[in-house]
Parts: sequence; structure tokens; C-alpha cells
Amino acid sequence: MIDLHDILCPTDFSEPSRVATAYALEFARTFDARLHLLYVIEDPLLYSPMFGGYAPKAEDLEAYAKTALENWILSEDAVGVEIDFRFVHGRAYTGILHQAAENGVDLIVMGTHGRGFLPHLLLGSVAERVVRHAPCPVLTVRPGGFGYEPLQPAAEGEA
Repeated sequence: MIDLHDILCPTDFSEPSRVATAYALEFARTFDARLHLLYVIEDPLLYSPMFGGYAPKAEDLEAYAKTALENWILSEDAVGVEIDFRFVHGRAYTGILHQAAENGVDLIVMGTHGRGFLPHLLLGSVAERVVRHAPCPVLTVRPGGFGYEPLQPAAEGEA
């Protein structure tokens, strides 16, 4: 029997992450599991003063992460789910794997952008690395995939 106690849902605040979060919330509610919502702050090397760009302070990045995480899930969507909000610094896939191991998670639910072969070859895939090295099952979700359709506002005059 499948028994889930802890579910990790990493987010980058993108549409694929929004869809994955909806799945993670439903799994957490169904299994009465704790949801660990994670954002990994990748320190912006390319924006450092050494390259002539602006480098945000760690405190600013952390303040953004805290606010974004706390506002990522609407309170009415979180009813009945215990949620742990967390951010860490580092590379996305290593941060995700470390948090999965540290929290003994039973499932990772994450979005994937599905960029295609060439961008994947050049940029790599966080989801692929997590799938290959995770200590637990990983559910990857693409926007619009698997029958999930984001809610659309009702047109005027419709009930």
C-alpha cells in the first residue's frame, strides 16, 4: 500500500510549478501528508559586479523567496494541508535532493518546462537530474498535461 507522509514540491514560480503545486496539494490532502514547498535561491553569478551587473544582496533574495513562497498557495487551496515553507541557497537540483533526503520525503512533485532537445542539451534539466538521483519517487508535471486544466475565470453572464 502506498503511504505518503511527506511530499516535497520545489517551485521556481513558473506555470509548470503552479500545475505541480496543484498536484502536490491534492496528494497531500488525499494522504494526509505534510507538504514541503521549496524554493532554491541560485546565487546570480552572471549578475555580479565583476561582470558589470547588479548583484542582489542575499537578504533581498531571501525576502523575495519568503514572500513569494507564503503567497504561492491561496489559503482556500491549503485547507486541510500542513505546509512547510522553505528556501535554501545553492544549485536547484542539489538543493532539492538535499531537502528530500533531510526531510525523508516519500514523493517529489515538480514541474518541468519540457524545453526540447537543444535547450535541454545546453542548459540541462533540473527535473531530469532529480529523477536520476532522488531517494524517492518523482512525479514530473507539464502545464496542460495529464488532464489538468488551470481554472479559467467565468465569462460574464455565465454561472
